[in-house]
Parts: sequence; structure tokens; C-alpha cells
Amino acid sequence: MIRTCNRSLPAIVLAGFCLLSVGSSAQQKKVWTDAEVMKIHNEAYLIDLHNDIPTKTLVGQNFMARGGGEHTDIFRMKEGGVGAQFFAAYVPASHVATKSSAHHALAMIDTIKEDIVKKSAGQFALAITAADILNNKKLGRRSALIGIEGGHAIEDDPRLLRQFYALGTRYMTLTWSNTNGWADSSGDISNPRVKHHGGLTDLGRQIVLEMNRLGMMVDISHVADSTFYDAVKISKAPLLASHSSCRALCNAGRNMTDDMIKALARTNGVMGINFNCDFLNQKAKDASPATHPDFIAKRDRINKTVKDEAEAMKQVAQLTAQYRANTPRATLQDVVDHIDHVVQLVGVDHVALGSDFDGVSCTPVGLEDVSKFPKLTRALLEKGYTPQMITKIYHGNLIRLMQDVEKTATSMK
Repeated sequence: MIRTCNRSLPAIVLAGFCLLSVGSSAQQKKVWTDAEVMKIHNEAYLIDLHNDIPTKTLVGQNFMARGGGEHTDIFRMKEGGVGAQFFAAYVPASHVATKSSAHHALAMIDTIKEDIVKKSAGQFALAITAADILNNKKLGRRSALIGIEGGHAIEDDPRLLRQFYALGTRYMTLTWSNTNGWADSSGDISNPRVKHHGGLTDLGRQIVLEMNRLGMMVDISHVADSTFYDAVKISKAPLLASHSSCRALCNAGRNMTDDMIKALARTNGVMGINFNCDFLNQKAKDASPATHPDFIAKRDRINKTVKDEAEAMKQVAQLTAQYRANTPRATLQDVVDHIDHVVQLVGVDHVALGSDFDGVSCTPVGLEDVSKFPKLTRALLEKGYTPQMITKIYHGNLIRLMQDVEKTATSMK
């Protein structure tokens, strides 16, 4: 049941929440036909805020062939009714030691443009503004957008940030799982051997403001809590959490606490729910291979000794599957629960989808790959969400966020 109002919310959040979060009892009991679900789903023009298939196209896997990725290819995207996709230009932390982070980010941007957009023969069109997305929607085309995953990609140099923006990058996660030279990560915050800053350094604050000036969304997925709160204080534009879930439902450091979600909403920001089993379901997290020291040792050995990147990825995937066998998994209902938690907490205007497909080793039962997105639409309708609310979650909130970021950039010129 969707509550009609949360009186503890700030007035600006409360107003939108009270108007938009009511599902009628008749609607909740309605039996939705497949045709009705697909009509609503397709009209909603689903935008997924994070997909890691470029990591695989970079090493030769074919996005245009069925099975090109574990969870993603052009055929399954059509079946899943994906309207727009932020493709992740992910930079492994290993590139820091070899000072090749920027080089790898450039290669990732190239594979998005060449091996996905160009090879799609017009099925995807690159988008760099909110207006581009809306125009592609009007023309019946899918939008491809670029987000850098890992602030170490700019090698501590705002000049590189500006060049990545010029190449089409429209968000950057301030960190990946590694603390960089100017921002703390949630991934190593408990590691005493890592030098932490206590959040953002002076350079980090400068980088956030430069992202605001450029019109690049400040993505706080992966950051330490201290970094998040520093970003809230310094950013002049709303914040994005491209692929994070709720810590109240699954106690993972990568997830956001209720207080963080409220703080994000006060910036008029948006969070995309991550589909990783380990961020959705506590039993799945507790049984994760990442909790097994022997798995970690074997995985690290593969990454250090197997020089061919594609082969290393294949062997790590096989190893992970062995450890995942017969362990608990998250479900489609867990995803609905995380969406609903955000809606109950701060309203429907601050939640979106950030699947992390092809970047995770365990996806929910019922949402195994990109083709299954319509099942989420059905589940939300059956929960009592209106088509208008689903449209906000699927693309409206992200469009508003991008427009706000663009307006902020214009005001700072």
C-alpha cells in the first residue's frame, strides 16, 4: 500500500509526494493485461542509469549479437523496452598504479561510441542533453549516454574533466571502490592501510564545482558517507546516485542510509536503484562470494596472472558462478521494495533505475537481464503505482535532474 503523505518531509518534498504517491484501491486490485503493461512500459521510455556492457565490448564481445553480454545486448534491450541507457565508462582501480586511468577512460568512451552507438545503425543515438533524450523519444529512437565510473579517471586534473565532458560524458562517480587523491570511497573506508581524507579534499571540492559549471552530474554512488555529505554541502546542482540502493533494507556500505536519501532529496536529486543481489537482499549479501577469503584470493590471483583481459573476465565469472551456486538471490520483489522505500521516505520524484547489468555477478530472480524490465512495470502497477508515477521513475525524474544541472551550468558561466 502506498501511503498518501509523510508529514515529516520538508514542505517542498511533501507537496509533490502527497499529490503523486496515491494509488487508488481500485487500481491496486486491477488485473493488468500484458498489452496494457507493455503500452504503459513503452510510453514510459525507461532510462537505465548504469550498464557495464562497454567493459565487455572493449574486449571484443558483440553488443549487436544475442548473448553479447551476460545481461545486455541490442536484442534483449528491444525486448525490455529500454528507451535510454547510460553506458558506464568504468575504469578499474588497477590503472591508478600504471597511471593509465585516463587512457582507459578514453578507450571506454570510444567503445561506447564505436562498438555500441555506431554499430547499432541508428537504433541508438548519442544524447548529451535532456532535450536530446526527449527528441530521441519523440523520434522513436533509443538514447545512449556516457557516464564515467571512477573519479580516478581524471588523474587529479580538472583539465581532463573538461575534456571528458567535451567527449560527451554527462556524469562521473566521484569514486569507484577505491579512494582517490581527492575523495574517499565506501569500498576501502575500513582499510587502515588506505590514506583517507575525511571526505572531499580542497581539490575534490574544486572538482565538484567544476562539474557544476560544466553541466556534468555529480554522481555519489560508491563514495564514503563523509564524501557524500561534503558533496551535498558544496554542490550547487542536484546530486545523482546512479546505481545505489537502500541501506535500511540491505546493510551494505554501497547503499544509502535514510538520512542520506533525505539529504539527496533536499538537493532535488535522484537515486537509481541497483539490481545487484548483494545490495538488495541481506541474505544474498551475507552469502556473497566477497565474504569468502578463499574466493577473494583466487579472484585476485586470476586478475594478476591472466594477462588477457577477456580471458581474465571469463575465469572470474566462472569462479564467481561456482561460489554463487545454491546461495540466496534477491528477487524482483526486493527491487520493488527498494523503490517503494524511497517513495515512502521522500516521494516519487527522487527515485529511478540504475541496474548495473553486466557489472554484477548476481541479478534478481525475475529481473535476470535487460529483457525483463516489463516485469518490473507489472509489479509496480500491481503494487498500486500509477502510470504517471512509473513515468517519473523511468525517465521523468532523470530528465528533470539533467535540466536542473544544465540550468546551474548556464548560471555559472
